[in-house]
Amino acid sequence: MQITLNDIGRRFNRDWIFRGIDYTFNIGESYAILGNNGSGKSTLLAVLNGSLGPSKGTINYSVEGKDLDVEQLFQYLSLAAPYLELIEEFSLEEMIDFHFKFKTYKAGIDKAAIIELLSLPGSSNKLIRYFSSGMKQRLKLALAFCADTPILMLDEPTSNLDARGVEWYLNLVQQFAKDRLTIVCSNQEHEYSFCQHRLSITDYKG
Repeated sequence: MQITLNDIGRRFNRDWIFRGIDYTFNIGESYAILGNNGSGKSTLLAVLNGSLGPSKGTINYSVEGKDLDVEQLFQYLSLAAPYLELIEEFSLEEMIDFHFKFKTYKAGIDKAAIIELLSLPGSSNKLIRYFSSGMKQRLKLALAFCADTPILMLDEPTSNLDARGVEWYLNLVQQFAKDRLTIVCSNQEHEYSFCQHRLSITDYKG
């Protein structure tokens, strides 16, 4: 799996958020997209995952050397971000079942394993609306990490997590991020310290 950016730029109205990005993301490597709040990290991630088109330049997706159309990217991608909504009317079990109608479990993982991973054995039928913000974030991360996709994208992954939650997140990275193309948007080093490559959004300001 490979994502190649050729002279990518994105603007809102007349203001360029970033431009001139030439970069290649490869399977088995981990990347941190760095920048202050409001610098454009999430916008670049949206361009990378195909939910937002670039204002200039081209993006190429390829799997084992064969080009992949952006409309097919969803099945290769898992995403966790604070702004992604869970379905509050679902119970924990229903949310997991719904998510894995569209994704495949990683080997050795099933619904029971995810509930155990979340340390919520008595909350299978609890509605998501009654979860704390921290538990919702843990659930988003667990769903993304435990899906069998070659690409893993994480935007501010430890939002709403306490110190224990941060440790839990880093354990997920060790267990489930290996051999994937992992991209982390962050301005907190503990979220991306494991990343092999760093891309600073400020290097591509107009």
